[in-house]
Amino acid sequence: MSKFDQSWSPYAKVYDPIRVGSIDGTHTDPHDNGIIRACNASYHPNRLLKNNSERTLFIGRLDKDVMEKDLENLFSKYGTLENVTVVRDIVTGFSKRYAFVEFRSRHDCHLAKSKEQKTILKGKEILVDFECQNTLPGWIPRRLGGGFGGKKESGQLRFGCVDRPWKRPIQVVSHYSRMPKSDTEQRNAEFERDPQRFPPRISSHTKGGRKEHYSLHTKRTRNEKSCTPPRSLKRRRT
Repeated sequence: MSKFDQSWSPYAKVYDPIRVGSIDGTHTDPHDNGIIRACNASYHPNRLLKNNSERTLFIGRLDKDVMEKDLENLFSKYGTLENVTVVRDIVTGFSKRYAFVEFRSRHDCHLAKSKEQKTILKGKEILVDFECQNTLPGWIPRRLGGGFGGKKESGQLRFGCVDRPWKRPIQVVSHYSRMPKSDTEQRNAEFERDPQRFPPRISSHTKGGRKEHYSLHTKRTRNEKSCTPPRSLKRRRT
């Protein structure tokens, strides 16, 4: 197993807007305006929040009618809950269709994430992931061009997460020894191993201007046929 296979992961360990915008995490240049905004953004997590990020789950793709009580009924079976918050618009009060659920135990938090992924709640398949704001270095939220996931119609998909993990990059074998060799290269390699198999070649020009080659064999064997030199080089009989 190569070092690349050991270090590769389908999930981002550090948030890099350019890599997150690539399906395999190999891009080095931004390809949409959202990534450019994320690269230029300056984001600082809200330090006033009192919840523990290591024990908090992000719940996305909620139905607009989902309330805190619905989330409590869904996640309380895995352990004691400290806090459940459905994020709402400060002006209209309507749900933004995502929430945060904090557990008292880290073990219960990890268990709930693995069990409730893609659960149907009020007709919607929900997304369950860890909170990234304080746990993922370099995190940029969606409103600044970052985030994870997204819709195909927007043209701003983000990868390296539970919703859209990275695809394994295609490794092109470029080592010279593994590439197919031409006839000339194959002959030179065999000549270096066994020079006796390839006697020296002599070139000459015939009367018609064509260039002919023949080999000088010092020994004639049963399995080898000596090449007859062209007539122009044959010794004339006296």
